[in-house]
Amino acid sequence: MGEAGYKKLIVWQKADQLAKLIYKGTSQFPAVEIYGLVSQLRRAALSIPTNIVEGYARKGTKELKQFLSIAIGSLAETEYLLDFSFDLNYLSVDKHKELQGLRQEVGNLLWKFYQSI
Repeated sequence: MGEAGYKKLIVWQKADQLAKLIYKGTSQFPAVEIYGLVSQLRRAALSIPTNIVEGYARKGTKELKQFLSIAIGSLAETEYLLDFSFDLNYLSVDKHKELQGLRQEVGNLLWKFYQSI
């Protein structure tokens, strides 16, 4: 597994895109949420691509599966936090739909990658 080989993974590319869109989307949240919901949502979203990277950099498939499992958990947390943010009217209908659609795509790719290991 070559250096930066993870960048060739579609699942990582999509997870990276999701994390960046969530970072941008949460910049519009109320300032009072900076240490609460914004921080939690950003950490959950960023955990998805970073766990793919860390798992991919490990030497064995057992470790890769462990890190992919963590990424799957972070993806579930992200799903809930996006819905929670929408319920508080921090996300528009269109932004919520866009982010949840990409989250679902990442989930499908991540699960297929996990099963293929």
